[in-house]
Amino acid sequence: MKTWIAFWNIMKKDVRTYYLKPPNISWGIVFPLSWTLMQMIRSSGSVDLSSIREMLPGLIAMSVLFGTTSMLAVTITFERRGRSFDRLLLAPISLRAMVTAKLSGAVLFGALNAFVPVILAAWFVDLSEVNWVSVLLAVFLTALTSALMGLVIAVSAKEVFEAQTLSNFFRFPMLFLCGLFLPISSLPVCLRPISYMLPLTYGTDLLNSSILGASAMPPVLCIAVLLVFAILLFEFCQYSISRKWIL
Repeated sequence: MKTWIAFWNIMKKDVRTYYLKPPNISWGIVFPLSWTLMQMIRSSGSVDLSSIREMLPGLIAMSVLFGTTSMLAVTITFERRGRSFDRLLLAPISLRAMVTAKLSGAVLFGALNAFVPVILAAWFVDLSEVNWVSVLLAVFLTALTSALMGLVIAVSAKEVFEAQTLSNFFRFPMLFLCGLFLPISSLPVCLRPISYMLPLTYGTDLLNSSILGASAMPPVLCIAVLLVFAILLFEFCQYSISRKWIL
């Protein structure tokens, strides 16, 4: 029971202190909106409403990616600098429970970010044929792996600006390598193996299957690969925290 109380209070503190601030809420709305309009207008100079449904899986995946990695990488680095994270390491709970609690707030924030473009798209196109159960699963797994990537960045960085730089170093190439807006089949052959080494590729493909009914890989394979990525990244983060931050 004490573990669940600690888990809830850590997650609640992160949500209240970091995620519910007006700049973060506005970022979760403005960023997907600006990308949606940019992709709709493109080079023709006019809004193309027919392309909203095709862009929706990429917009959802991008919203999750930027929401989770930004917040977790920066907040943990900030707490490490202010020594508040050290107090959590001294708390009478397991390291696994503490890491899970820190991840939960970022996963929740990223999942909520994911539905900003969905709400916007629902005004213009019919989404009645979308498999929402599969979408929710894809959003959760994508948010979980993205949050874990943010934690990997936080473990590697010592300053907030380092965390931001490392986040952008990973995130922006993913926009072009993970099939968000450019199919992997259209990439140069030398870049395709890199695409399949990134968890966001499988999250995006699972979203494509759920929303568009078309995917490059079987959905079961995408789910299995995302779960493997989540387990490996979680164990790596826990090991790194134990080795670097606990004497």
